[in-house]
Amino acid sequence: MFSVIFPGQGSQSVGMGKDFFRSFNLVKKLFKEADEVLGVNLSEIILEGTKNELDLTRNTQPAIFLVSYSIFQVIKTEFNININKAKYFAGHSLGEYSALSAAGYLNFADTIRLLRIRGDAMQKALPNGEGGMIVTLGSNINDIEKILRDNENNFIVQIANDNADGQTVLSGTNNDLAKLSDVLKSSNIKNLKLPVSAPFHCALMKKATLIMKEEIEKVNFFEGENKLISNVTAAEITSKDELKKLLIDQIESRVRWRQSVINMIDKGVNHFIEIGPGKVLSGLIKRINKDVKINSINSEIDIKDLNI
Repeated sequence: MFSVIFPGQGSQSVGMGKDFFRSFNLVKKLFKEADEVLGVNLSEIILEGTKNELDLTRNTQPAIFLVSYSIFQVIKTEFNININKAKYFAGHSLGEYSALSAAGYLNFADTIRLLRIRGDAMQKALPNGEGGMIVTLGSNINDIEKILRDNENNFIVQIANDNADGQTVLSGTNNDLAKLSDVLKSSNIKNLKLPVSAPFHCALMKKATLIMKEEIEKVNFFEGENKLISNVTAAEITSKDELKKLLIDQIESRVRWRQSVINMIDKGVNHFIEIGPGKVLSGLIKRINKDVKINSINSEIDIKDLNI
């Protein structure tokens, strides 16, 4: 039994999806549609742009979705693989949008438009350079939560991503993150500042939440055939209304990726297929459970080697 999973921000690289773009008219059409929907030459940014341009959140989010969705469609239509017989679809942060679109809950044009708005809103929620994120390595999330509780009068930092055993990402203002970093060092907990310019998945994203609430309410969602796992709850989403609420909540909420993977495994999943650029999620899953099978689909060869 397998689940299909889609990566989030941090998986991007200039030239991602280029081989699929060259080989398949289907992908060329999707890239062209994306450019037309957004009124921006996203194709050029992805295929031939600069790293700095691609790394702008307003570009990164629709770009990763476009490449992930394109590969998904190639698997289905060009290789005639029944990828929709997956037990669950899930994605990490923006990857959740890739999952729900691939599973038929939202059309392609609305998804990429929402992600452009989402990326822009998240980038602008706080003045540039005021907030950020750090990752802790090798520490138990319970220990991190205790440190936050013990120091709640000294600084306000939230857990943004519970990624895997020994990897937790935290968000806050740069001033508060510096204070937390000192506390972590004194506890011999390794931590690194991430190369991002905004504190995602925390209360500082409030302005982005308000924008996305308005935009999501405008969009027509469908009843998809596949079950989705929510970042917010790590559990199965049961209705369109719940899906919309959770997408809004997701902006400020912790991404419960570790628990999502554990819950899928507990429900019988023993094979994960990561579709999209990079292999970030595959690496996280190996840290969560070494016994499950994992495929990362980045090339035609990867698809030919896929056995489901």
